[in-house]
Amino acid sequence: MPTDNDDHVDRRTVLKYAGTAGSVGLAGCSGGGDGGDGGDGDGDGGDGDGGDGGGDSFELGVTMGQMDSGLDPQDHAETNTEIIVGQLYEGLLDRDKEGGIIAGLANEWERTEDGSVQFMLRDGITFHNGDEVTPQDVRYSIRRIVFEDVGIVSPQSNDLGLVDEVTTGDGQVTVSFEGFNPIAFQLFATNGPIMQQSWVEENGGDYINRNANGTGPFRLTNYESGNQVVYEPNEEYWDGAPEVDELTMTASSESSTRVNQLLAEETDIVTNVPPNEVSRVNSSDVATINSVASARIIFLQMRYDVEPFSSQQFRQAMNHAVDVESIIENVLNGFGNITSQPTLDGHVGYNPDIDPYPYDPDEAERLVEESGHAGVEITLETPIGRYLRDGQIAQAAASQIDSLSNVSCEVEQREFSSLVQDVTAPNIEDRPHFNLLGWGNAEFDGSQTLTPLLSSEGALTVLKNDELDGLLTDAEATEDPDERVDILQEANQLAHDLAPWVFMHQQFSVYGVSSDISWEPRADEFIDPDTATQQ
Repeated sequence: MPTDNDDHVDRRTVLKYAGTAGSVGLAGCSGGGDGGDGGDGDGDGGDGDGGDGGGDSFELGVTMGQMDSGLDPQDHAETNTEIIVGQLYEGLLDRDKEGGIIAGLANEWERTEDGSVQFMLRDGITFHNGDEVTPQDVRYSIRRIVFEDVGIVSPQSNDLGLVDEVTTGDGQVTVSFEGFNPIAFQLFATNGPIMQQSWVEENGGDYINRNANGTGPFRLTNYESGNQVVYEPNEEYWDGAPEVDELTMTASSESSTRVNQLLAEETDIVTNVPPNEVSRVNSSDVATINSVASARIIFLQMRYDVEPFSSQQFRQAMNHAVDVESIIENVLNGFGNITSQPTLDGHVGYNPDIDPYPYDPDEAERLVEESGHAGVEITLETPIGRYLRDGQIAQAAASQIDSLSNVSCEVEQREFSSLVQDVTAPNIEDRPHFNLLGWGNAEFDGSQTLTPLLSSEGALTVLKNDELDGLLTDAEATEDPDERVDILQEANQLAHDLAPWVFMHQQFSVYGVSSDISWEPRADEFIDPDTATQQ
Protein backbone atom coordinates (compact mmCIF):
# COMPACT_ATOMS: atom_id res chain seq x y z
CA MET A 1 0.00 0.00 0.00
CA PRO A 2 1.54 3.37 -0.99
CA THR A 3 2.13 5.78 1.87
CA ASP A 4 3.22 9.35 2.48
CA ASN A 5 6.14 8.17 4.56
CA ASP A 6 9.16 6.24 3.40
CA ASP A 7 9.86 4.36 6.61
CA HIS A 8 7.42 3.36 9.33
CA VAL A 9 9.57 4.00 12.37
CA ASP A 10 8.33 2.92 15.76
CA ARG A 11 7.84 5.70 18.31
CA ARG A 12 10.15 4.52 21.07
CA THR A 13 13.10 3.95 18.73
CA VAL A 14 12.90 7.44 17.28
CA LEU A 15 12.03 9.33 20.45
CA LYS A 16 14.70 7.76 22.61
CA TYR A 17 17.61 8.40 20.28
CA ALA A 18 16.56 11.50 18.33
CA GLY A 19 18.19 14.81 19.07
CA THR A 20 16.56 17.70 20.88
CA ALA A 21 13.77 19.78 19.34
CA GLY A 22 10.58 21.49 20.16
CA SER A 23 -1.52 24.00 23.13
CA VAL A 24 -3.91 26.40 26.23
CA GLY A 25 -7.08 24.92 27.80
CA LEU A 26 -10.02 23.54 29.60
CA ALA A 27 -11.69 20.28 30.30
CA GLY A 28 -15.41 20.37 30.78
CA CYS A 29 -17.02 17.60 32.79
CA SER A 30 -20.59 16.66 32.05
CA GLY A 31 -22.87 14.17 33.67
CA GLY A 32 -21.82 11.48 36.09
CA GLY A 33 -21.22 7.79 35.95
CA ASP A 34 -19.68 4.79 37.49
CA GLY A 35 -18.54 1.36 36.49
CA GLY A 36 -16.58 0.46 33.39
CA ASP A 37 -13.05 -0.68 32.91
CA GLY A 38 -9.78 1.24 33.04
CA GLY A 39 -7.81 2.91 35.77
CA ASP A 40 -9.54 3.65 39.07
CA GLY A 41 -8.82 7.24 40.00
CA ASP A 42 -8.99 6.39 43.71
CA GLY A 43 -7.50 2.92 43.62
CA ASP A 44 -4.97 0.82 41.80
CA GLY A 45 -6.46 1.26 38.34
CA GLY A 46 -4.51 -1.43 36.51
CA ASP A 47 -4.17 -5.15 36.17
CA GLY A 48 -0.38 -5.26 35.74
CA ASP A 49 2.22 -5.60 38.43
CA GLY A 50 4.38 -2.77 37.11
CA GLY A 51 7.96 -3.02 35.99
CA ASP A 52 10.07 -4.81 38.56
CA GLY A 53 13.17 -5.68 36.63
CA GLY A 54 14.94 -7.31 39.54
CA GLY A 55 17.21 -4.35 40.33
CA ASP A 56 16.60 -0.92 41.81
CA SER A 57 13.19 0.36 40.81
CA PHE A 58 13.31 3.22 38.28
CA GLU A 59 10.92 5.75 39.81
CA LEU A 60 10.61 8.99 37.86
CA GLY A 61 9.03 12.25 39.04
CA VAL A 62 7.91 15.14 36.84
CA THR A 63 6.87 18.47 38.37
CA MET A 64 5.10 21.05 36.23
CA GLY A 65 3.64 24.48 36.95
CA GLN A 66 0.02 23.33 36.83
CA MET A 67 -1.91 20.08 37.07
CA ASP A 68 -4.48 18.83 34.60
CA SER A 69 -8.11 19.82 34.20
CA GLY A 70 -9.37 16.23 33.95
CA LEU A 71 -8.39 12.99 32.24
CA ASP A 72 -10.78 13.08 29.28
CA PRO A 73 -8.21 13.35 26.46
CA GLN A 74 -10.67 14.97 24.07
CA ASP A 75 -12.11 17.58 26.43
CA HIS A 76 -9.23 19.96 27.03
CA ALA A 77 -6.97 22.31 25.09
CA GLU A 78 -4.03 23.03 27.37
CA THR A 79 -0.56 21.57 27.32
CA ASN A 80 -0.29 20.52 30.96
CA THR A 81 -3.37 18.33 30.59
CA GLU A 82 -2.07 17.01 27.28
CA ILE A 83 1.16 15.96 28.97
CA ILE A 84 -0.69 14.10 31.72
CA VAL A 85 -3.25 12.34 29.51
CA GLY A 86 -0.69 11.81 26.74
CA GLN A 87 0.98 9.13 28.85
CA LEU A 88 -2.29 7.18 28.71
CA TYR A 89 -3.76 7.91 25.28
CA GLU A 90 -2.27 8.27 21.80
CA GLY A 91 -3.30 9.01 18.25
CA LEU A 92 -3.05 7.48 14.80
CA LEU A 93 0.27 9.21 14.10
CA ASP A 94 2.96 10.69 16.34
CA ARG A 95 5.98 12.98 16.20
CA ASP A 96 9.65 12.54 16.98
CA LYS A 97 11.53 15.02 19.16
CA GLU A 98 12.31 17.20 16.15
CA GLY A 99 8.66 17.41 15.06
CA GLY A 100 8.82 14.85 12.25
CA ILE A 101 5.78 12.66 11.59
CA ILE A 102 6.14 9.02 12.63
CA ALA A 103 3.84 6.03 13.00
CA GLY A 104 1.44 5.71 15.93
CA LEU A 105 -1.58 3.44 16.15
CA ALA A 106 -1.53 3.52 12.37
CA ASN A 107 1.57 2.16 10.68
CA GLU A 108 0.58 3.12 7.13
CA TRP A 109 -1.17 6.22 5.83
CA GLU A 110 -1.90 7.78 2.45
CA ARG A 111 -3.98 10.41 0.69
CA THR A 112 -6.57 8.96 -1.65
CA GLU A 113 -7.49 10.26 -5.09
CA ASP A 114 -10.53 12.16 -3.79
CA GLY A 115 -8.42 14.05 -1.22
CA SER A 116 -9.41 11.94 1.77
CA VAL A 117 -6.78 10.43 4.07
CA GLN A 118 -6.62 6.74 4.92
CA PHE A 119 -4.99 5.06 7.90
CA MET A 120 -4.14 1.37 8.30
CA LEU A 121 -4.21 0.30 11.96
CA ARG A 122 -1.57 -1.90 13.55
CA ASP A 123 -2.72 -5.43 14.29
CA GLY A 124 -3.44 -6.49 17.83
CA ILE A 125 -3.30 -3.17 19.67
CA THR A 126 -5.29 -3.26 22.90
CA PHE A 127 -6.69 -0.71 25.30
CA HIS A 128 -5.57 -0.89 28.90
CA ASN A 129 -8.63 -2.98 29.76
CA GLY A 130 -7.48 -5.67 27.30
CA ASP A 131 -10.00 -5.00 24.53
CA GLU A 132 -8.66 -4.68 21.00
CA VAL A 133 -8.69 -1.32 19.23
CA THR A 134 -11.12 -1.39 16.30
CA PRO A 135 -11.65 0.94 13.34
CA GLN A 136 -15.03 1.73 14.88
CA ASP A 137 -13.29 3.05 18.01
CA VAL A 138 -11.16 5.31 15.83
CA ARG A 139 -14.19 6.55 13.89
CA TYR A 140 -16.05 7.30 17.11
CA SER A 141 -13.06 9.12 18.61
CA ILE A 142 -12.64 11.42 15.61
CA ARG A 143 -16.36 12.14 15.48
CA ARG A 144 -16.50 12.82 19.24
CA ILE A 145 -13.86 15.53 18.79
CA VAL A 146 -15.35 17.12 15.69
CA PHE A 147 -19.13 16.80 15.96
CA GLU A 148 -21.00 18.36 18.88
CA ASP A 149 -23.85 15.86 18.76
CA VAL A 150 -21.62 12.83 19.45
CA GLY A 151 -21.19 13.42 23.16
CA ILE A 152 -19.28 16.57 24.12
CA VAL A 153 -18.52 20.01 22.74
CA SER A 154 -14.77 19.51 22.41
CA PRO A 155 -12.38 22.49 22.54
CA GLN A 156 -10.31 20.43 20.07
CA SER A 157 -12.99 20.74 17.38
CA ASN A 158 -10.65 22.72 15.08
CA ASP A 159 -7.68 20.43 15.62
CA LEU A 160 -8.31 17.91 12.83
CA GLY A 161 -9.48 20.27 10.11
CA LEU A 162 -12.98 20.46 8.64
CA VAL A 163 -13.90 16.79 8.89
CA ASP A 164 -16.92 15.79 6.82
CA GLU A 165 -17.16 12.09 7.59
CA VAL A 166 -15.24 9.10 8.84
CA THR A 167 -15.68 5.64 7.35
CA THR A 168 -14.19 2.28 8.25
CA GLY A 169 -13.02 -0.81 6.40
CA ASP A 170 -10.99 -3.90 7.11
CA GLY A 171 -8.40 -2.60 9.56
CA GLN A 172 -8.56 0.87 8.10
CA VAL A 173 -10.15 4.26 8.67
CA THR A 174 -10.79 6.93 6.02
CA VAL A 175 -11.34 10.58 6.90
CA SER A 176 -12.89 12.93 4.36
CA PHE A 177 -12.95 16.69 4.67
CA GLU A 178 -14.97 19.69 3.60
CA GLY A 179 -12.66 20.69 0.78
CA PHE A 180 -8.99 19.82 0.70
CA ASN A 181 -7.14 19.60 4.01
CA PRO A 182 -3.52 20.34 3.05
CA ILE A 183 -2.07 19.52 6.48
CA ALA A 184 -4.16 16.48 7.37
CA PHE A 185 -1.22 14.31 8.37
CA GLN A 186 0.41 17.13 10.35
CA LEU A 187 -2.83 17.49 12.30
CA PHE A 188 -3.25 13.79 13.00
CA ALA A 189 0.39 13.54 14.09
CA THR A 190 -0.34 15.94 16.94
CA ASN A 191 -4.04 15.57 17.65
CA GLY A 192 -6.83 13.00 17.79
CA PRO A 193 -6.39 10.76 20.87
CA ILE A 194 -8.18 7.44 20.44
CA MET A 195 -10.70 6.21 23.01
CA GLN A 196 -12.79 3.04 23.27
CA GLN A 197 -16.35 3.78 22.17
CA SER A 198 -18.06 1.32 24.53
CA TRP A 199 -16.04 2.53 27.54
CA VAL A 200 -16.94 6.16 26.84
CA GLU A 201 -20.61 5.42 26.27
CA GLU A 202 -20.89 3.32 29.43
CA ASN A 203 -19.44 6.02 31.69
CA GLY A 204 -20.33 9.59 32.49
CA GLY A 205 -18.11 12.61 32.16
CA ASP A 206 -17.03 12.66 35.80
CA TYR A 207 -15.82 9.06 35.66
CA ILE A 208 -13.99 9.59 32.36
CA ASN A 209 -12.22 12.61 33.85
CA ARG A 210 -10.97 10.59 36.83
CA ASN A 211 -10.11 7.28 35.14
CA ALA A 212 -8.39 6.17 31.97
CA ASN A 213 -8.55 3.44 29.35
CA GLY A 214 -6.12 4.28 26.59
CA THR A 215 -3.42 2.57 24.57
CA GLY A 216 -0.42 4.59 25.75
CA PRO A 217 2.91 3.48 27.25
CA PHE A 218 1.67 4.01 30.82
CA ARG A 219 -1.40 2.87 32.75
CA LEU A 220 -3.10 4.89 35.46
CA THR A 221 -2.66 3.62 39.03
CA ASN A 222 -3.75 6.62 41.11
CA TYR A 223 -5.38 9.95 40.33
CA GLU A 224 -5.70 12.72 42.87
CA SER A 225 -7.30 15.69 41.14
CA GLY A 226 -5.19 18.81 41.51
CA ASN A 227 -2.47 16.94 43.38
CA GLN A 228 -0.77 14.08 41.57
CA VAL A 229 -1.11 11.36 38.95
CA VAL A 230 0.71 8.04 39.32
CA TYR A 231 1.36 5.58 36.50
CA GLU A 232 2.84 2.15 35.94
CA PRO A 233 4.29 0.85 32.65
CA ASN A 234 1.89 -0.69 30.16
CA GLU A 235 3.51 -4.09 29.83
CA GLU A 236 1.39 -4.79 26.73
CA TYR A 237 2.40 -1.59 24.94
CA TRP A 238 2.81 -2.20 21.22
CA ASP A 239 6.23 -0.50 21.14
CA GLY A 240 7.58 -2.13 24.29
CA ALA A 241 7.04 -1.18 27.93
CA PRO A 242 8.94 1.90 29.23
CA GLU A 243 12.02 1.45 31.38
CA VAL A 244 10.33 3.61 34.03
CA ASP A 245 8.77 1.40 36.73
CA GLU A 246 6.70 4.15 38.33
CA LEU A 247 5.93 7.63 37.03
CA THR A 248 4.54 10.38 39.25
CA MET A 249 3.42 13.72 37.84
CA THR A 250 2.80 16.64 40.20
CA ALA A 251 2.79 20.43 40.00
CA SER A 252 3.77 23.55 41.87
CA SER A 253 2.93 27.02 40.60
CA GLU A 254 5.95 28.43 42.45
CA SER A 255 9.05 28.04 40.31
CA SER A 256 11.32 28.25 43.34
CA THR A 257 9.50 25.31 44.89
CA ARG A 258 10.03 23.22 41.77
CA VAL A 259 13.72 24.04 41.68
CA ASN A 260 14.12 23.28 45.38
CA GLN A 261 12.43 19.90 44.89
CA LEU A 262 14.77 19.11 42.01
CA LEU A 263 17.89 20.03 43.97
CA ALA A 264 16.61 18.08 46.98
CA GLU A 265 16.28 15.07 44.63
CA GLU A 266 12.56 14.85 45.30
CA THR A 267 11.73 14.98 41.58
CA ASP A 268 13.60 14.38 38.33
CA ILE A 269 12.22 16.79 35.71
CA VAL A 270 10.89 20.29 36.43
CA THR A 271 9.45 22.76 33.93
CA ASN A 272 9.93 26.50 33.47
CA VAL A 273 13.05 26.99 35.56
CA PRO A 274 13.24 30.80 35.96
CA PRO A 275 16.30 32.45 34.43
CA ASN A 276 17.58 33.61 37.81
CA GLU A 277 17.72 29.98 38.99
CA VAL A 278 19.61 28.57 35.99
CA SER A 279 23.08 29.04 37.44
CA ARG A 280 22.04 27.48 40.76
CA VAL A 281 20.83 24.35 38.98
CA ASN A 282 23.85 24.09 36.69
CA SER A 283 26.29 24.58 39.55
CA SER A 284 24.73 21.77 41.58
CA ASP A 285 26.00 18.22 41.40
CA VAL A 286 22.51 16.70 41.16
CA ALA A 287 20.89 18.40 38.14
CA THR A 288 21.46 20.38 34.95
CA ILE A 289 19.53 22.76 32.73
CA ASN A 290 18.21 21.54 29.38
CA SER A 291 16.50 24.26 27.32
CA VAL A 292 15.03 24.48 23.84
CA ALA A 293 13.23 27.21 21.87
CA SER A 294 9.64 26.06 22.01
CA ALA A 295 6.75 26.15 19.58
CA ARG A 296 4.87 28.43 21.99
CA ILE A 297 4.04 32.08 21.48
CA ILE A 298 3.24 34.36 24.44
CA PHE A 299 0.87 37.29 23.89
CA LEU A 300 -1.62 39.62 25.54
CA GLN A 301 -4.96 39.09 23.83
CA MET A 302 -7.64 41.78 23.56
CA ARG A 303 -11.30 41.04 22.88
CA TYR A 304 -12.38 42.86 19.74
CA ASP A 305 -16.01 43.39 20.81
CA VAL A 306 -15.55 45.35 24.05
CA GLU A 307 -14.26 48.87 24.61
CA PRO A 308 -11.55 50.05 24.50
CA PHE A 309 -10.21 46.99 22.67
CA SER A 310 -12.85 47.30 19.95
CA SER A 311 -10.67 50.09 18.56
CA GLN A 312 -7.85 49.00 16.25
CA GLN A 313 -5.96 52.18 17.12
CA PHE A 314 -6.13 51.36 20.82
CA ARG A 315 -4.92 47.80 20.21
CA GLN A 316 -2.01 49.12 18.15
CA ALA A 317 -1.27 51.60 20.93
CA MET A 318 -0.91 48.75 23.41
CA ASN A 319 1.69 47.17 21.12
CA HIS A 320 3.71 50.39 21.06
CA ALA A 321 3.37 50.77 24.84
CA VAL A 322 5.05 47.49 25.79
CA ASP A 323 8.83 47.23 25.56
CA VAL A 324 9.08 43.53 24.72
CA GLU A 325 12.83 43.54 24.17
CA SER A 326 13.44 44.90 27.67
CA ILE A 327 11.13 42.26 29.13
CA ILE A 328 13.06 39.52 27.33
CA GLU A 329 16.35 40.94 28.58
CA ASN A 330 15.41 41.90 32.14
CA VAL A 331 12.63 39.48 33.07
CA LEU A 332 13.61 36.44 31.00
CA ASN A 333 17.39 36.94 30.95
CA GLY A 334 17.35 36.40 27.20
CA PHE A 335 15.24 33.22 27.21
CA GLY A 336 12.85 34.46 24.52
CA ASN A 337 12.61 35.79 20.96
CA ILE A 338 10.52 38.87 20.13
CA THR A 339 7.57 38.23 17.79
CA SER A 340 5.71 40.30 15.23
CA GLN A 341 2.89 38.00 14.15
CA PRO A 342 0.95 34.91 15.26
CA THR A 343 3.23 32.50 13.34
CA LEU A 344 6.69 31.69 14.64
CA ASP A 345 9.83 31.81 12.54
CA GLY A 346 10.36 28.37 11.01
CA HIS A 347 6.66 27.51 10.94
CA VAL A 348 4.77 27.25 7.65
CA GLY A 349 3.39 30.66 6.68
CA TYR A 350 5.81 32.82 8.69
CA ASN A 351 6.18 36.23 7.04
CA PRO A 352 9.82 37.44 7.26
CA ASP A 353 8.86 40.93 6.07
CA ILE A 354 6.87 41.83 9.21
CA ASP A 355 8.79 43.75 11.86
CA PRO A 356 7.78 43.83 15.53
CA TYR A 357 5.93 46.91 16.74
CA PRO A 358 8.61 49.33 17.97
CA TYR A 359 8.47 50.47 21.57
CA ASP A 360 7.19 54.04 21.24
CA PRO A 361 5.24 55.49 24.21
CA ASP A 362 4.61 58.77 22.38
CA GLU A 363 3.01 56.94 19.45
CA ALA A 364 1.04 54.84 21.91
CA GLU A 365 -0.37 57.95 23.61
CA ARG A 366 -1.20 59.50 20.22
CA LEU A 367 -3.09 56.39 19.11
CA VAL A 368 -4.98 56.24 22.42
CA GLU A 369 -6.15 59.82 21.85
CA GLU A 370 -7.11 58.95 18.28
CA SER A 371 -9.11 55.95 19.51
CA GLY A 372 -11.27 58.13 21.73
CA HIS A 373 -10.43 56.15 24.87
CA ALA A 374 -8.07 58.53 26.66
CA GLY A 375 -8.31 58.12 30.43
CA VAL A 376 -9.48 54.50 30.26
CA GLU A 377 -8.76 52.03 33.06
CA ILE A 378 -7.98 48.45 32.03
CA THR A 379 -7.03 45.23 33.83
CA LEU A 380 -4.62 42.61 32.54
CA GLU A 381 -5.50 39.12 33.80
CA THR A 382 -2.60 36.68 34.04
CA PRO A 383 -1.95 33.14 35.19
CA ILE A 384 0.78 32.49 37.73
CA GLY A 385 3.19 29.61 37.21
CA ARG A 386 1.80 28.35 33.92
CA TYR A 387 4.33 29.99 31.59
CA LEU A 388 7.94 30.98 32.15
CA ARG A 389 7.80 34.02 34.51
CA ASP A 390 4.24 34.77 33.39
CA GLY A 391 3.35 36.89 36.42
CA GLN A 392 6.48 38.98 36.15
CA ILE A 393 5.96 39.46 32.42
CA ALA A 394 2.39 40.62 32.98
CA GLN A 395 3.45 42.99 35.74
CA ALA A 396 6.17 44.53 33.57
CA ALA A 397 3.84 44.97 30.59
CA ALA A 398 1.06 46.43 32.72
CA SER A 399 3.50 48.86 34.37
CA GLN A 400 4.68 50.08 30.97
CA ILE A 401 1.08 50.57 29.81
CA ASP A 402 0.21 52.31 33.08
CA SER A 403 3.10 54.72 32.55
CA LEU A 404 1.24 56.22 29.59
CA SER A 405 -0.33 59.54 30.49
CA ASN A 406 -3.76 58.55 29.20
CA VAL A 407 -4.19 54.88 30.23
CA SER A 408 -4.30 53.21 33.64
CA CYS A 409 -3.54 49.48 33.81
CA GLU A 410 -3.46 47.05 36.71
CA VAL A 411 -2.79 43.32 36.97
CA GLU A 412 -5.12 40.63 38.26
CA GLN A 413 -3.38 37.35 39.06
CA ARG A 414 -5.46 34.19 38.61
CA GLU A 415 -5.01 30.47 38.92
CA PHE A 416 -4.51 29.07 35.43
CA SER A 417 -7.28 26.48 35.87
CA SER A 418 -9.76 29.27 36.57
CA LEU A 419 -8.54 31.70 33.93
CA VAL A 420 -8.45 29.10 31.20
CA GLN A 421 -12.07 28.13 31.80
CA ASP A 422 -12.98 31.74 31.00
CA VAL A 423 -10.57 31.96 28.05
CA THR A 424 -12.18 28.88 26.48
CA ALA A 425 -15.79 29.67 27.39
CA PRO A 426 -18.17 28.62 24.57
CA ASN A 427 -19.49 32.19 24.21
CA ILE A 428 -17.05 34.99 23.46
CA GLU A 429 -18.94 37.38 25.74
CA ASP A 430 -17.88 35.23 28.69
CA ARG A 431 -14.17 35.50 27.89
CA PRO A 432 -11.73 37.97 29.49
CA HIS A 433 -11.29 41.41 27.96
CA PHE A 434 -7.50 41.50 28.29
CA ASN A 435 -5.29 38.62 29.37
CA LEU A 436 -1.87 37.02 29.03
CA LEU A 437 -1.91 33.69 27.25
CA GLY A 438 0.43 31.22 25.60
CA TRP A 439 -0.29 29.00 22.62
CA GLY A 440 1.80 26.04 21.59
CA ASN A 441 1.66 25.16 17.90
CA ALA A 442 2.72 21.52 17.84
CA GLU A 443 1.82 21.21 14.15
CA PHE A 444 4.47 23.83 13.21
CA ASP A 445 1.95 25.37 10.80
CA GLY A 446 0.65 28.95 10.97
CA SER A 447 -2.97 27.98 10.41
CA GLN A 448 -2.98 26.13 13.71
CA THR A 449 -2.54 29.38 15.59
CA LEU A 450 -4.49 31.69 13.30
CA THR A 451 -7.58 29.51 12.95
CA PRO A 452 -8.38 28.55 16.56
CA LEU A 453 -7.39 31.91 18.07
CA LEU A 454 -8.25 34.53 15.46
CA SER A 455 -10.82 33.20 12.96
CA SER A 456 -14.46 34.10 13.57
CA GLU A 457 -15.42 30.50 14.32
CA GLY A 458 -12.23 29.61 16.15
CA ALA A 459 -12.72 27.70 19.37
CA LEU A 460 -10.78 30.32 21.38
CA THR A 461 -11.13 33.38 19.18
CA VAL A 462 -11.02 37.00 20.35
CA LEU A 463 -11.48 38.41 16.84
CA LYS A 464 -13.98 38.46 14.00
CA ASN A 465 -12.75 39.75 10.66
CA ASP A 466 -14.17 38.71 7.31
CA GLU A 467 -10.96 39.36 5.37
CA LEU A 468 -8.91 37.16 7.70
CA ASP A 469 -11.58 34.47 7.60
CA GLY A 470 -11.44 34.48 3.81
CA LEU A 471 -7.67 34.09 3.75
CA LEU A 472 -7.79 31.16 6.18
CA THR A 473 -10.52 29.51 4.13
CA ASP A 474 -8.40 29.90 1.00
CA ALA A 475 -5.36 28.45 2.77
CA GLU A 476 -7.42 25.44 3.82
CA ALA A 477 -8.69 24.86 0.28
CA THR A 478 -5.56 25.19 -1.84
CA GLU A 479 -3.62 22.12 -2.92
CA ASP A 480 -0.58 24.17 -3.98
CA PRO A 481 1.84 24.39 -1.00
CA ASP A 482 3.59 27.50 -2.33
CA GLU A 483 0.30 29.30 -2.85
CA ARG A 484 -0.73 28.27 0.65
CA VAL A 485 2.42 29.83 2.14
CA ASP A 486 1.68 33.09 0.31
CA ILE A 487 -1.87 33.13 1.69
CA LEU A 488 -0.74 32.47 5.24
CA GLN A 489 1.92 35.18 5.00
CA GLU A 490 -0.79 37.62 3.91
CA ALA A 491 -2.95 36.47 6.83
CA ASN A 492 -0.07 37.09 9.24
CA GLN A 493 0.40 40.61 7.88
CA LEU A 494 -3.30 41.31 8.35
CA ALA A 495 -3.21 39.92 11.87
CA HIS A 496 -0.22 42.13 12.67
CA ASP A 497 -2.10 45.21 11.43
CA LEU A 498 -5.35 44.33 13.20
CA ALA A 499 -3.34 43.87 16.41
CA PRO A 500 -5.75 41.59 18.30
CA TRP A 501 -2.80 40.82 20.59
CA VAL A 502 0.10 42.62 22.08
CA PHE A 503 2.70 40.48 20.32
CA MET A 504 5.22 39.40 22.94
CA HIS A 505 7.71 36.56 22.46
CA GLN A 506 8.53 32.97 21.64
CA GLN A 507 8.91 31.08 24.88
CA PHE A 508 11.90 28.92 25.66
CA SER A 509 11.25 25.63 27.43
CA VAL A 510 13.74 25.59 30.29
CA TYR A 511 13.85 22.27 32.13
CA GLY A 512 15.78 21.19 35.16
CA VAL A 513 16.77 17.54 34.77
CA SER A 514 18.22 15.18 37.36
CA SER A 515 21.76 13.99 36.69
CA ASP A 516 20.52 10.46 37.44
CA ILE A 517 18.54 10.27 34.20
CA SER A 518 19.05 10.78 30.50
CA TRP A 519 16.18 12.62 28.81
CA GLU A 520 15.96 15.15 25.97
CA PRO A 521 13.13 17.75 25.70
CA ARG A 522 11.01 18.42 22.64
CA ALA A 523 10.14 21.74 20.97
CA ASP A 524 6.41 20.95 21.11
CA GLU A 525 6.60 20.93 24.95
CA PHE A 526 5.24 17.42 25.33
CA ILE A 527 7.09 15.54 28.05
CA ASP A 528 7.74 11.90 27.16
CA PRO A 529 8.97 10.02 30.25
CA ASP A 530 8.80 6.73 28.35
CA THR A 531 11.99 7.83 26.56
CA ALA A 532 13.89 8.47 29.82
CA THR A 533 16.65 6.10 30.90
CA GLN A 534 18.70 5.77 34.05
CA GLN A 535 22.27 7.06 33.96
